[in-house]
Amino acid sequence: MTVTVTLADIEAARDVLDGVTVVTPMQTSRWLSTAAGGNVHLKLENLQRTGSFKTRGAYLRISRLSEAERANGVVAASAGNHAQGVALSASLLGIKSTVFMPEGAPIPKVRATEAYGADIVFHGQYLDQALVAAQAFAQETGAVLIHPFDHVDIVTGQGTCGLEIIEQVPDVKTVVVPTGGGGLLAGIAIAVKTLKPDVRVVGVQAAGAAAYPKSLADGHPVALEHMRTIADGIAVGCPGQVTFDAVQEYVDDIVTVSEDSLSRAVLSIAERAKQVVEPAGAAGVAAMLDDPTRFETPAVVVLSGGNIDPLLLGKVIRQGMAAAGRYLGLRVHIPDLPGGLAAMLTELADSGANVIEVVHERISPTLHLNEVEVLVQLETRGPQHSDLVVRKLRDRGYEVFS
Repeated sequence: MTVTVTLADIEAARDVLDGVTVVTPMQTSRWLSTAAGGNVHLKLENLQRTGSFKTRGAYLRISRLSEAERANGVVAASAGNHAQGVALSASLLGIKSTVFMPEGAPIPKVRATEAYGADIVFHGQYLDQALVAAQAFAQETGAVLIHPFDHVDIVTGQGTCGLEIIEQVPDVKTVVVPTGGGGLLAGIAIAVKTLKPDVRVVGVQAAGAAAYPKSLADGHPVALEHMRTIADGIAVGCPGQVTFDAVQEYVDDIVTVSEDSLSRAVLSIAERAKQVVEPAGAAGVAAMLDDPTRFETPAVVVLSGGNIDPLLLGKVIRQGMAAAGRYLGLRVHIPDLPGGLAAMLTELADSGANVIEVVHERISPTLHLNEVEVLVQLETRGPQHSDLVVRKLRDRGYEVFS
């Protein structure tokens, strides 16, 4: 199948989106630039209207519907970001919208979608299951299905982000894009590669939901048997034919990142870039942190979305801190004497570690009669600081087991 989206299509789409979407900022990242040995920039699609890039494609697709098609409304399936893009776009165009969302979709995304005027139906555990239900609804009611990625208008709309990247960083050498179904990756790749064929375009998937590597190896879309990832925004079990063909033709590489890497990236972006980004939106940064020298600079990393449940954000930050070596768990043997625990805690305070939890253990075959084992959970500044804490305790005569 030949990819039918052209640079001219994407440029025309930008005119349609003028006043609906915004040209999102490009932020130079000093911390990533230092790690990569050259300039790294962050394309802040988390600051796009509705909090992600999805409005670009959704509005373009819906705006091109005929009056007859609009009469029956539109339907979509989404974990949240596409849902908001469809709901807002339909509202702006005066069209009724229904969105099928997986059970357990993030509450802020659900509420935002409702606030934009959509009717919500929960179905299935994954996006692919919600999509099947949305397709059935479209057949039953005549509503037009607005696919989250597998349509030329969706790819074309997302491609406007690629135009902005080239204009904002004309000397870019590598573009790194979070990837689920591939709509954003395909659109950006078509725009970037047509304007600058030597630029390397890399898609990043969560290892627990990576459909593209096997699909590309087999030469056609292949569905995953199961998925598990915190990055719900890119948890797509099978590429679409439109996006697969574009990725196959225009994209240079697909890499995968672990859950720990995603968590560490969310934390790093919050701390260093001062941006709130969901795990899916942080996938490109996760890949950069895993192997900074893999990507030729100047590089642009797309932060594709920022819609994250505060409860999940707290969990992700804790996981990110653990992955970055910011938590330290120790077992320490101390004298079973008055003041013994206080003396050890004083040493920890002097070392700059923050005590989160302390548990006494008095019954153990490894303890002497006059000893107590203390299980202590600490917050540190990182691996080097953790090493310093352990070393200081041992220098003071404590038996320490990590």
